[in-house]
Amino acid sequence: MTDVSILGLGPMGAAIARAVLAGGHRATVWNRTAARAAALAKAGAVVAPSAAAAIAASPRVLVCVADYAASRAVLQSPDAAAALDGRVLVQLSTGTPQDARDGEAWARQQGADYLDGALLATPGQLGRPDTPLFVSGARTAYERCASVLAAVAGETRYMGEAVGAAAAWDLAALSSMFGAMFGFFHGLRICESEGLPLAGFNAMIQAIWPVLGEMVASEGEAVLAEAYGKPASSMDTCAGSGRLFVRQAREAGIDASFPAFASALFERALTAGLGTERLGAMMKVLRQPA
Repeated sequence: MTDVSILGLGPMGAAIARAVLAGGHRATVWNRTAARAAALAKAGAVVAPSAAAAIAASPRVLVCVADYAASRAVLQSPDAAAALDGRVLVQLSTGTPQDARDGEAWARQQGADYLDGALLATPGQLGRPDTPLFVSGARTAYERCASVLAAVAGETRYMGEAVGAAAAWDLAALSSMFGAMFGFFHGLRICESEGLPLAGFNAMIQAIWPVLGEMVASEGEAVLAEAYGKPASSMDTCAGSGRLFVRQAREAGIDASFPAFASALFERALTAGLGTERLGAMMKVLRQPA
């Protein structure tokens, strides 16, 4: 028996395996394309001939493939499913909270304990003490896997028994990141359209990011308190910036996808009568039925 088995050796799965080995754990690995296991075999991993054999080799099984559909294709073969009995299955593939709930229900039917996890990192960031990993599910499962997960991501955070929590935290964090990224990319296009140096804009955003972060935190606190009055900058004022985004894009002939998105949300807020409230009141718009 080895300490842990890793199913899936794409860029992230292979990085997980390397981190586990570097952490001093004995590991069995499997991948549908066997050639991907060669480098890990040289690093000390045991290469299993099948997914079922890999599952049978360890009490803990980490799965990291493209998505839950790909995971089901691997795990639901009769031999693999039978081998899960008595093991901890840790799902590190990308999915939604409902995917996690469905995965937990299925794993329990096979006699397995289950954790759902979400890595907020690139492959090159795994194994570091500051790498974040959200996990949720049965506490018994977490306790059985804590040392192995710590080798993968030093900043592993157990988010509780509700198995969908890790995926929810992951999607919420990614939403914040990509929202900021899309705005940043549009900012680069504004600079390009005016012949301004992109390096200067990049450096400037890095320099003022702590101040921007304070603004985000302030609006978050307003949402928590449901206190939207007495704004330093009203929704009506912010909506004016949205209109300027659209106008500048039209005048410069650049892509207006981000300005149109932002301006449309502002207009919905104004239509809802939120013009004199602070920006955090946008939550009232987003809480409306789809």
